[in-house]
Amino acid sequence: MGKQDREEAYGNPAKHDPSFRGPIKNRSCTDVICCVLFLLFILGYIVVGIMAWVYGDPQQVLYPRNSTGAYCGMGANKDKPYLLYFNIFSCILATNIITISEHGLQCPTPQVCVSSCPQAPWTVSKSEYSLTVGEVFYAENRNFCLPGVPWNMPLLQSLQQELCPSFLLPSTPALGRCLPWYNYTTVPELPGISSNASIIQGISGLVDSLNARDISIRIFEDFAQSWYWILVALGVALVLSMLFILLLRLVVCPVVLVLIVGVLGVLAYGIYHCWKEYQVLRDEGASITQLGFTTNLSAYGSVQETWLAALIVLAVLEGLLLLLLIFLRQRIRIAITLLQEASRAVGQMMSTMFYPLVTFVLLLICIAYWAMIALYLATSGQPQYVLWAPNVSLPGCETVPVNTSCDPTAQPMNSSCPGLMCVFQGYLSTGLVQRSLFNLQIYGVLGLFWTLNWVLALGQCVLAGAFASFYWAFNKPRDIPTFPLGAAFIRTLRYHTGSLAFGALILSLVQIARVILEYIDHKLRGAQNPMARCIMCCFKCCLWCLEKFIKFLNRNAYIMIAIYGKNFCVSAKNAFMLLMRNVVRVVVLDKVTDLLLLFGKLLVVGGVGVLSFFFFTGRIPGLGKEFENPHLNYYWLPIMTSILGAYVIASGFFSVFGMCVDTLFLCFLEDLERNDGSLDRPYYMSKALLKILGKKNKAPPGNKRKK
Repeated sequence: MGKQDREEAYGNPAKHDPSFRGPIKNRSCTDVICCVLFLLFILGYIVVGIMAWVYGDPQQVLYPRNSTGAYCGMGANKDKPYLLYFNIFSCILATNIITISEHGLQCPTPQVCVSSCPQAPWTVSKSEYSLTVGEVFYAENRNFCLPGVPWNMPLLQSLQQELCPSFLLPSTPALGRCLPWYNYTTVPELPGISSNASIIQGISGLVDSLNARDISIRIFEDFAQSWYWILVALGVALVLSMLFILLLRLVVCPVVLVLIVGVLGVLAYGIYHCWKEYQVLRDEGASITQLGFTTNLSAYGSVQETWLAALIVLAVLEGLLLLLLIFLRQRIRIAITLLQEASRAVGQMMSTMFYPLVTFVLLLICIAYWAMIALYLATSGQPQYVLWAPNVSLPGCETVPVNTSCDPTAQPMNSSCPGLMCVFQGYLSTGLVQRSLFNLQIYGVLGLFWTLNWVLALGQCVLAGAFASFYWAFNKPRDIPTFPLGAAFIRTLRYHTGSLAFGALILSLVQIARVILEYIDHKLRGAQNPMARCIMCCFKCCLWCLEKFIKFLNRNAYIMIAIYGKNFCVSAKNAFMLLMRNVVRVVVLDKVTDLLLLFGKLLVVGGVGVLSFFFFTGRIPGLGKEFENPHLNYYWLPIMTSILGAYVIASGFFSVFGMCVDTLFLCFLEDLERNDGSLDRPYYMSKALLKILGKKNKAPPGNKRKK
């Protein structure tokens, strides 16, 4: 396709506009309908949050309940923050820890709120059966019976009705519950438990399942010991990221050269390695005809045809890359110069480097709001209690209406059925909010995706407006606006909230479709046949490609919105047509930028990771006491935290730089189409770009653009 045909297929080049001076200031609101819908949706999102706050009760998750339904650590039980299980082994022997956690750590055993967990092992003896509850429990300061058990009740009766515990184990608080520990020397004989071995096994299994508590304490201690050194590492990552971006104007050419040579070298080594392996296997006579067809893919590594095919593929890639470097060398030079210009633009507007902090705070607010709504909605509804008995076949239990509703505060004290109690079953699903719970949760998920994508779109459009102000300033830095970032932020919020919401909604719907597809794939994974798996994989791949394309289109549409102030569809169309008219330049710049930013991230993250490793493992000699590495339980914890933080910081800084490159590139393409270098239509690009393109401005250097 020739140049003229390509222009006809993808629209006509932009025409010169003598009144154009960069981002248009006299603009009007765009995509008003979508703006109204978005604001109405946000209003509904707030209403859902209010409804969740009114009907929800997260205390049901945060605070444990006793057998009467009262919270521990609140109200009448304010001084009793811990929950004690009469027979903790019923939790272990009756079900597994996963099921227990899903039901709020509820067990088929009486539970009571206590001020402190038992510290010593104890079990009732036969000689105490004739005594009263007050003599055995209250007089010995064992306040572990259910509320309302009188002093003069016979002990044997209280044990039969499970109003008081028959044994106590040394326990420690975890998740608001008294959970036993087993590092004591003597184990008491416990009623209903067959052997001491089962006790040790049960407690050991429970402690192993909830060992996360001890780990969390150690993690907290490590953070308390090393938090300031982690902040130092993050500061180093911040400085390295800024220096890398600011120094790109000086070192971008040699860095890109080194990266290109490195890629060529890796491919060349791959060709050499494949050739050596092919020679060895060829001499041994190992052929694919001897192996035949097998599902063991590793077996194909021992035949010569595999290495020959890999050699051919790598050789073709090496040849193509060399040809591209030869024929696209001028476009690579343009890409390198644009990267230098982007570094210069960031240096002129340092405030843009810290705008990702605003985006991060807004994203945090969106996620926190959704998490609170989800928590409150999940806990909306009153708790429901039912009658339960450990063995309904015992005498006196035949007529008991098991699994019927009951009031835990009016639990029968003198029932003829042993062990009959009123236990927690779940939350009632009656009521307007409870009946619409699923729909409200779906609304919340849509709100999460839409608001997150809108915040990201806001950041892209604001940065694009600021960097476009830099490019379209004829005399830099004199003609750059005083507060380009602030002006772009106000301009975007005032005029283009609807356009950003439109693009964010399209992306959100695709992302939600991907989530639904992943959920279906997870649910049907065990029942799928190979054909179904193949179809599912194709759908997932198509949606992934669609999401990537929409992100790319939205990003460039937001740049055009920031510059010209048109609606989303027109901006997306103009951006796409402009890019397609210069598709080769787009590919070259995109790949060079990706390679450079990847190198920058590896440099920052790798540097911080290596420095953190040597410091926290004490391998840097000669440090004084002020810089001595802290003593840690897990030295890898601050190292991984530093690496993760360095990656987040580098990604934030480089996202700004990437947006700058994309904005300057679109402005550069528009500049080429709009202007010709004459006195009336001078180029706005830098002298370096003019030199590469073999063009020049007729206006003397430093002169103002002709009005």
